[in-house]
Amino acid sequence: MLEALKKNPKFTPRRGPVVLCILDGVGFGKYADGDAVLAAHTPELDKLMKECPMTRLKAHGTAVGMPSDDDMGNSEVGHNAIGCGRVFSQGAKLVEEAVETGKLFEGEVWKKLVANVKEHNSTLHFLGLFSDGNVHSNISHLKAMVLEAKKEGVRRVRIHALLDGRDVPETSALDYVDPFEAFLADINKEGFDYRIASGGGRMVVTMDRYNANWDMVRKGWEVHVHGNGDLYKTAHEAIEDLRKKTGAIDQDLPPFVISDDGKTPVGAMKDHDSVIYFNFRGDRSLEITKAFEADKLDEFDRGFRPDVMYAGMMEYDGDLHAPKLYLVNPPEIDRTMDEYLCATGVNQFAVSETQKYGHVTYFFNGNRSDKFDDKLDNYMEIRSDVVPFEQRPWMKSAEITDAVIEAIESGKFRMIRLNFPNGDMVGHTGSMDAVLVAMGALDLCVARIAEAVRKAGGVLVISADHGNADDMYEHDKKGNLKLDKNGAPARKTSHSLNPVPCIVYDPESKGEYSDELKTGLGISSLAATCIELLGYEAPEGYDPSVLNFK
Repeated sequence: MLEALKKNPKFTPRRGPVVLCILDGVGFGKYADGDAVLAAHTPELDKLMKECPMTRLKAHGTAVGMPSDDDMGNSEVGHNAIGCGRVFSQGAKLVEEAVETGKLFEGEVWKKLVANVKEHNSTLHFLGLFSDGNVHSNISHLKAMVLEAKKEGVRRVRIHALLDGRDVPETSALDYVDPFEAFLADINKEGFDYRIASGGGRMVVTMDRYNANWDMVRKGWEVHVHGNGDLYKTAHEAIEDLRKKTGAIDQDLPPFVISDDGKTPVGAMKDHDSVIYFNFRGDRSLEITKAFEADKLDEFDRGFRPDVMYAGMMEYDGDLHAPKLYLVNPPEIDRTMDEYLCATGVNQFAVSETQKYGHVTYFFNGNRSDKFDDKLDNYMEIRSDVVPFEQRPWMKSAEITDAVIEAIESGKFRMIRLNFPNGDMVGHTGSMDAVLVAMGALDLCVARIAEAVRKAGGVLVISADHGNADDMYEHDKKGNLKLDKNGAPARKTSHSLNPVPCIVYDPESKGEYSDELKTGLGISSLAATCIELLGYEAPEGYDPSVLNFK
């Protein structure tokens, strides 16, 4: 257990709690065109930004542990940074380094996977998100592993491609599939048998999280493992046909299976095959990992379960030790804010709906599943609706708000944290109209929370983990709005590189700190900020808070 925090002599704690409100996916847009945060009717947020101390925080690139400032932030690395008060090298950067240095291929797990297929003359399968979004995966890592497999004499490889259209342009799948098919064709000229075997949209198959919709995993299991699904000769043909039939963007395309004869799948998994799930981010990796590894699975009937050697790109959950085999060691995050507050005897409450519940708990706590203290840590999950987010853009914001207000009024908790998923989850749909509704709903909820904080004599800190809703349209390098084939603004479904707000609403302020907050900081500064507002000194090594004490 860590030592208790020291009291901050420069600050007198307020009567009520400190409430950290994370508006997931809400930033400051670079362009007015497509900035739903700017365009939405949000009188409460507008008022708070005008009247309260406020600054802008970095939430992408090196500020959250990504390889470069060209890389988007995301909810996983964002909540890691917010919760631990420092920046750790994250999955994308760790995997990139392991691939570039060759450490990944020198590791025991890679060697076991390759030796297994060579010993049994079996197949090496790669399953994961097929893009360079660098949020869950990067196709460059896949390409490097395929080349290494060829170099080491693996004769047969199968790729199971989850289509993105979420962290990259919404209909960009063929921009990845066609060059990769050509890349595989060149390898096959040398006598190898490397093929794309199955696929489907990431929001339809395989990549569920937080037990929200296990049927996605079942569908993935059927196409990837059993080879059961609509049959096509090539992935290109499948994508074009399914787009025509459904009108869906890439992330929502139905699953498909590749077959040469219209009967037999080219890549069904068999005993003694090796399988690599090449996503590095954990939240959408745990359920498919459980499907491969659990001896008993209650969530769906797997039918035939081949005896494969399964490995993930990283360890997705250090407490559960899932998966059992992994290629790259994850960041070792310690000394999180939650752990320090437990050591100091501070009662805490964390709440969100299913889509982001793991972010205010697991990721916030440094990729830790368990509570630090069963008595002091209090968590609440509000089950998300299993419907397309653009059809219900308010999501569970009202229910989250109800829970937060009840927690404030109870007087039991000194620290409360919450996540409103709307800006991110609805932002990913690409629907500008839906995001405008989502932002309006959030504004109503923020107003309710602010009033409860005022009555309780607390402090409300409003921020975000990354941008998204602030950048709903595509722009070219000169900043000009891109148009789609119908002449409408080209929709953008990925995160932005924009800064996010940090608003401090302190209605009983005694003037201990300046109205001018520090600038140039990242979201990792939120931990020290909250700790100081609770009346303690930030731990050694934490990134500085935004507060300028007088």
